[in-house]
Amino acid sequence: MKWKRQVPLGPYFADFACFEHRLIAELDGGQHHERAEFDGRRTRYLENAGWRVLRFRNGWVFRNLDGVCRAILEATHRRPLTRDR
Repeated sequence: MKWKRQVPLGPYFADFACFEHRLIAELDGGQHHERAEFDGRRTRYLENAGWRVLRFRNGWVFRNLDGVCRAILEATHRRPLTRDR
């Protein structure tokens, strides 16, 4: 898989995006619990544009990198999202 970092998508930036699988991986630091409404709007916008958004807490990435990698691989095997859901 090829990933790009800090990809502009509409009015937002994705932390990591894989265009081949229309998959976005977001790494959420501690400030994200205060930005839940913004993150929700952002996720809905990206999903409506046909992207699948995976969110991972920074701490989980550091403690369970294998689990994060497994979740990403599993997401690549799911049917892509479409705009007509």
